[in-house]
Amino acid sequence: MIVVDIGISVVVIIVLQLIGMVVFNWMTPFNDLEELKRGNAAVGLAMGGKFMSTAIVLGVSAYTNSSIWHMMLWFAVGYVCLVLAYWVFDWATPGLKLSEHLQKGNVAVGILLACVYIGTSFAISSLIV
Repeated sequence: MIVVDIGISVVVIIVLQLIGMVVFNWMTPFNDLEELKRGNAAVGLAMGGKFMSTAIVLGVSAYTNSSIWHMMLWFAVGYVCLVLAYWVFDWATPGLKLSEHLQKGNVAVGILLACVYIGTSFAISSLIV
Protein backbone atom coordinates (compact mmCIF):
# COMPACT_ATOMS: atom_id res chain seq x y z
CA MET A 1 0.00 0.00 0.00
CA ILE A 2 2.78 2.45 0.84
CA VAL A 3 4.37 1.86 -2.58
CA VAL A 4 1.09 2.83 -4.24
CA ASP A 5 0.83 5.98 -2.09
CA ILE A 6 4.39 7.00 -2.97
CA GLY A 7 3.74 6.31 -6.65
CA ILE A 8 0.60 8.44 -6.64
CA SER A 9 2.44 11.23 -4.79
CA VAL A 10 5.28 11.23 -7.32
CA VAL A 11 2.84 11.38 -10.25
CA VAL A 12 0.92 14.25 -8.63
CA ILE A 13 4.15 16.15 -7.92
CA ILE A 14 5.32 15.78 -11.53
CA VAL A 15 1.95 16.87 -12.90
CA LEU A 16 1.82 19.91 -10.60
CA GLN A 17 5.37 20.89 -11.57
CA LEU A 18 4.49 20.66 -15.27
CA ILE A 19 1.27 22.62 -14.80
CA GLY A 20 3.23 25.28 -12.95
CA MET A 21 5.70 25.60 -15.80
CA VAL A 22 2.93 25.79 -18.41
CA VAL A 23 1.20 28.60 -16.52
CA PHE A 24 4.49 30.49 -16.19
CA ASN A 25 4.98 30.05 -19.94
CA TRP A 26 1.55 31.58 -20.60
CA MET A 27 2.55 34.67 -18.59
CA THR A 28 5.19 35.73 -21.10
CA PRO A 29 4.20 37.32 -24.43
CA PHE A 30 6.75 35.12 -26.21
CA ASN A 31 7.27 31.37 -26.41
CA ASP A 32 9.81 30.38 -23.75
CA LEU A 33 10.79 27.17 -25.52
CA GLU A 34 11.42 28.97 -28.82
CA GLU A 35 13.64 31.46 -27.01
CA LEU A 36 15.54 28.57 -25.42
CA LYS A 37 16.03 26.99 -28.85
CA ARG A 38 17.49 30.31 -30.04
CA GLY A 39 19.97 30.15 -27.16
CA ASN A 40 18.46 32.98 -25.10
CA ALA A 41 20.35 32.63 -21.80
CA ALA A 42 18.21 35.25 -20.05
CA VAL A 43 15.05 33.25 -20.66
CA GLY A 44 16.86 30.08 -19.60
CA LEU A 45 17.91 31.66 -16.32
CA ALA A 46 14.43 33.01 -15.60
CA MET A 47 12.85 29.69 -16.56
CA GLY A 48 15.31 27.82 -14.32
CA GLY A 49 14.35 30.14 -11.47
CA LYS A 50 10.68 29.44 -12.11
CA PHE A 51 11.31 25.70 -12.12
CA MET A 52 13.35 25.80 -8.91
CA SER A 53 10.85 28.05 -7.15
CA THR A 54 7.89 25.82 -7.98
CA ALA A 55 9.94 22.79 -6.92
CA ILE A 56 10.77 24.42 -3.58
CA VAL A 57 7.13 25.27 -2.86
CA LEU A 58 6.03 21.84 -4.04
CA GLY A 59 8.68 20.07 -1.98
CA VAL A 60 7.75 21.89 1.21
CA SER A 61 4.05 21.30 0.50
CA ALA A 62 4.70 17.59 0.10
CA TYR A 63 6.93 17.39 3.18
CA THR A 64 4.59 19.22 5.54
CA ASN A 65 1.31 17.60 4.49
CA SER A 66 0.30 13.95 4.79
CA SER A 67 -2.66 14.35 2.46
CA ILE A 68 -2.24 14.76 -1.29
CA TRP A 69 -5.21 17.13 -1.28
CA HIS A 70 -3.60 19.37 1.35
CA MET A 71 -0.31 19.25 -0.54
CA MET A 72 -2.08 20.34 -3.73
CA LEU A 73 -3.93 23.10 -1.87
CA TRP A 74 -0.76 24.51 -0.30
CA PHE A 75 1.09 24.24 -3.59
CA ALA A 76 -1.72 26.21 -5.26
CA VAL A 77 -1.53 28.90 -2.56
CA GLY A 78 2.25 29.09 -2.89
CA TYR A 79 2.09 29.09 -6.67
CA VAL A 80 -0.40 31.96 -6.74
CA CYS A 81 2.02 33.89 -4.51
CA LEU A 82 4.85 33.22 -7.01
CA VAL A 83 2.75 34.47 -9.90
CA LEU A 84 1.76 37.54 -7.89
CA ALA A 85 5.42 38.17 -7.06
CA TYR A 86 6.20 38.37 -10.78
CA TRP A 87 3.37 40.80 -11.46
CA VAL A 88 4.17 42.95 -8.40
CA PHE A 89 7.86 43.03 -9.36
CA ASP A 90 6.95 43.97 -12.93
CA TRP A 91 4.63 46.70 -11.63
CA ALA A 92 7.21 47.98 -9.10
CA THR A 93 9.82 48.43 -11.85
CA PRO A 94 7.92 50.55 -14.42
CA GLY A 95 11.07 51.57 -16.30
CA LEU A 96 12.03 47.93 -16.80
CA LYS A 97 9.65 45.91 -18.97
CA LEU A 98 10.76 42.45 -17.85
CA SER A 99 9.39 40.40 -20.75
CA GLU A 100 10.97 42.71 -23.34
CA HIS A 101 14.37 42.53 -21.67
CA LEU A 102 14.17 38.77 -21.38
CA GLN A 103 13.27 38.40 -25.04
CA LYS A 104 16.21 40.61 -25.99
CA GLY A 105 18.51 38.31 -24.00
CA ASN A 106 19.32 40.62 -21.08
CA VAL A 107 21.08 38.13 -18.81
CA ALA A 108 21.07 40.53 -15.86
CA VAL A 109 17.26 40.59 -15.91
CA GLY A 110 17.19 36.79 -16.20
CA ILE A 111 19.41 36.42 -13.15
CA LEU A 112 17.40 39.00 -11.21
CA LEU A 113 14.11 37.25 -12.00
CA ALA A 114 15.53 33.84 -11.08
CA CYS A 115 16.59 35.27 -7.71
CA VAL A 116 13.20 36.94 -7.19
CA TYR A 117 11.41 33.64 -7.86
CA ILE A 118 13.71 31.53 -5.70
CA GLY A 119 13.78 34.06 -2.85
CA THR A 120 10.01 34.40 -2.92
CA SER A 121 9.61 30.62 -2.88
CA PHE A 122 11.73 30.34 0.27
CA ALA A 123 9.68 33.07 1.96
CA ILE A 124 6.39 31.47 0.89
CA SER A 125 7.56 28.00 1.93
CA SER A 126 8.13 29.19 5.47
CA LEU A 127 4.38 29.89 5.71
CA ILE A 128 3.19 26.50 4.45
CA VAL A 129 1.77 24.32 7.19
